[in-house]
Amino acid sequence: MATVNVYLTFNGNCREAFEFYQTVFDTEIPYMGTFGEMPPQEGTEMSEEDKNKIMHVSMPISSETVLMGSDAAGEYAEQVTMGNNFAISVNAESREEAQRIYERLGRQGGHMKMPMTDTFWGAYFGMLTDQFGINWMVNYDDPSKTQQHP
Repeated sequence: MATVNVYLTFNGNCREAFEFYQTVFDTEIPYMGTFGEMPPQEGTEMSEEDKNKIMHVSMPISSETVLMGSDAAGEYAEQVTMGNNFAISVNAESREEAQRIYERLGRQGGHMKMPMTDTFWGAYFGMLTDQFGINWMVNYDDPSKTQQHP
């Protein structure tokens, strides 16, 4: 069965927020990566400011819950407002389960922002907004891939 966590989006202060949350929950941050650490993407130019923004951070709060987040970069930074700056992240147990959940969430007026695809970090991943305006991220971490999940 899939697990569900909260994914927060910030407009440049993700690192600061997670360093604060780390002290609140007395935990460690096992992964925090920047956009500048991503492999280059053909046809995409990134500003120096965006390169230093957080692409992904994950911080366990309990054995069942992980708080995750990132900064918005590029044209997406202008779209971040309080109220739309979070998503529910579903971590599926199989590629097939991830695809099924994604397709069902996108039915009846959903808006698919990023189709399910194999990513550079070794996951099968997609993003969408459902018919009720709720943002979702669907992820399957393929155990045969060696790179760490962002």
